[in-house]
Amino acid sequence: MTIEMTHESAPGRTKAVQPSEQSEAEVRANDRAHVFHSWSSQAQINPMPVASGAGATFWDYEGNAYLDFSSQLVNLNLGHQHPDLVASIQEQAGRQATIQPAMASDVRGELARRISEVAPGSLNKVLFTNGGADANEYAVRLARRVTGKRKVLSMYRSYHGSTATAISLTGDPRRWSNEPGDGSVAHFFGPYLYRSAFHATTEAEESARALEHLEQVIVLEGASTIGAIILETIVGTNGVLVPPAGYLPGVRALCDKYGIMYIADEVMVGFGRIGEWFAVNAFDVTPDLITFAKGVNSGYVPLGGVVISDEIASFFDNVPFPGGLTYSGHPLACAPGVATFDVFERDGILERVKDLGERVVAPTVQAWLASHPSVGDVRGTGLFWAIELVLDKATGEPLVPFNAAGADAAPMNAVAAACKAAGLWPFVHFNRLHIAPPLIISEEDLVRGLAIIDEALTVADGYVV
Repeated sequence: MTIEMTHESAPGRTKAVQPSEQSEAEVRANDRAHVFHSWSSQAQINPMPVASGAGATFWDYEGNAYLDFSSQLVNLNLGHQHPDLVASIQEQAGRQATIQPAMASDVRGELARRISEVAPGSLNKVLFTNGGADANEYAVRLARRVTGKRKVLSMYRSYHGSTATAISLTGDPRRWSNEPGDGSVAHFFGPYLYRSAFHATTEAEESARALEHLEQVIVLEGASTIGAIILETIVGTNGVLVPPAGYLPGVRALCDKYGIMYIADEVMVGFGRIGEWFAVNAFDVTPDLITFAKGVNSGYVPLGGVVISDEIASFFDNVPFPGGLTYSGHPLACAPGVATFDVFERDGILERVKDLGERVVAPTVQAWLASHPSVGDVRGTGLFWAIELVLDKATGEPLVPFNAAGADAAPMNAVAAACKAAGLWPFVHFNRLHIAPPLIISEEDLVRGLAIIDEALTVADGYVV
């Protein structure tokens, strides 16, 4: 399957177009003097100035090109500087730059209509937010208000955002330094066959035992106290963990059995990342609430939201919803959201993601299992994959320790450096390389990027015992 690119893609581009008259030195100086960076020790980082981008590629100020295999933060689904998205923002700015959320906006209403049309079941209302963290905050607030129950369950190996409740929901180490947080959150183990917490040997065993474990947590935490369970439909940063068959329907059944809301966090995997509008559509399950952000407009202007079932929405027909944001559903953010739907439909984005994932990525990464002693596991779907690197295939010992930093992280840093030196910007987390390029990447660039990773894996092979 091919796609007719509607904007200039990487092939043929060898040098960046400078976005301003500032030199690289000026950009670096301003950044170091005045920008406080997130998740970082300020004196130990050296952010690379980026001059420009187009399609699946971006350039530094020296003209070096990098295939963006992380889509920045897995948000640039339609790539850098997509002309349709840029034009939609320009047109909207000229027509109506902003309007407050309490007023009706044509572009906001149109985007909400289109989102509801591709959401499963009776999820027909959209509460817009400014991003993914506040979408999860508001989904939890909705569930708590409707059920009258405060406690929320979420997985270890998850990320739901950095705001107060969202970071408490998070199951990875970023939560640790933010504690104490929301005290009404409890965590459980999700399915992860490669490192099974349940001593499972098959996907069927892992699914069944993970569901048994979840039900035990529900009972022991007190079903009468639990308002919601929140799950990343496919765990993103913490491993691209695709749920085994039956798991998500099993979660739905447990929620129904115990009167608990099911929140699907699709901030990372919604809007085409696996070849579906919403990833839950691939697993035959309908949540009560779906959160989204990132791919809805490729992050060109901050936007997120919660898709709400009719049953939950009707609760607030005569009861005020206790929340709101000044910039939610901002017209300049909604306009590229509407344009995203047009591009997806015109260019067959969902179909090409499935095709490239099945025909190009899957057989390539499966071959790495045999050819690289450092590759312990590969998993994923669409254009979302993880390569788990190990020191020993027999034991599964990770290439670097869990939450490695400093010298302990050196092997993964070396692999990442090899990717960058060859012109690919990787997504690295703990002992994994993730594959998450823009959905509009050409097949030629996808193959070239995979070849760069293949070569970089030889660096990891050098650490194998």
